[in-house]
Amino acid sequence: MNLAKQVISEELVRFESHFREAVKSRVALLDRIMQYIVKRKGKQLRPMFVLLSAKLGGDINDSSYRAASLVELLHTATLVHDDVVDDALERRGFFSINALWKNKIAVLVGDYLLSKGLLLSLNNKDHRVLEILTEAVRLMSEGELLQMEKSRKLNLEEATYYEIINGKTASLLASACAAGASTTFDSPVPVEKMRLFGEKVGMAFQIKDDLFDYGSQDIGKPTGNDIKEKKLTLPLIYTLNHCEKELKKKLIYIIRNENQQKDKVKFIIDAVTQSGGIRYATEKMLSYRNEALAILHEFPESPVRSALEELVRYTTDREY
Repeated sequence: MNLAKQVISEELVRFESHFREAVKSRVALLDRIMQYIVKRKGKQLRPMFVLLSAKLGGDINDSSYRAASLVELLHTATLVHDDVVDDALERRGFFSINALWKNKIAVLVGDYLLSKGLLLSLNNKDHRVLEILTEAVRLMSEGELLQMEKSRKLNLEEATYYEIINGKTASLLASACAAGASTTFDSPVPVEKMRLFGEKVGMAFQIKDDLFDYGSQDIGKPTGNDIKEKKLTLPLIYTLNHCEKELKKKLIYIIRNENQQKDKVKFIIDAVTQSGGIRYATEKMLSYRNEALAILHEFPESPVRSALEELVRYTTDREY
């Protein structure tokens, strides 16, 4: 991500200042938790997409920074709530909010982050940005609930998997790019192009995340987690739809009844690898990446476009 960081180096510094200001609270406990969150921020991929999408259309302005802050606030809120739902005690190698302050506080912290983001846009009359990102919140909630519903039946079609990841992951990245573009482009046409671009990148990003579950890298979370949580992701869906009847029966039995046993989880991972599930998911991921790059190349060549291309390639080439 070196080029991206160079192209918007000054803007990233200003964004961090905007974000710190956005999460300030008059409640001592809340302020302490906000400081903990700010110090342990991730790669800031989504704010970078917002700022670069804005810069593609012109000079980054205050509305662009607020859009980036809103995206990061929404993303952080969903991570805090996800950790409560998943009973996860770690996030990016550090203790999660619920591990340190318990579930009730973590839920309220997530709600606080969401409300701060919405007020940030409302108070500054960034109505178009707010409209774009509120739609993402709806889609993310629907995506997560659809995944929970389908995981109970263990009968997931590939098309439904794409619907789930479009909602729970791609919608936020799509909205991030559209929101950034809406602060500098005058026409709705490039804004819609950037929304679609972000959606394709988000799809590739989630498939890459799902592939990590079948690897052995130290990525800050244990591999095999999706299997333990009975989440059917693309490598496993492909395997279940293409393996022999007896193997399919055995895999489903393990997922339902033995998903906490390490040797059984390893059996599933090995079966997925041998069946071509990893290869198939990788091909699909690269297909979405290429679709995103094709949309991006409809814009004139520039350092900003090159930086966005680098970010796209990072989503599929990253090791964690």
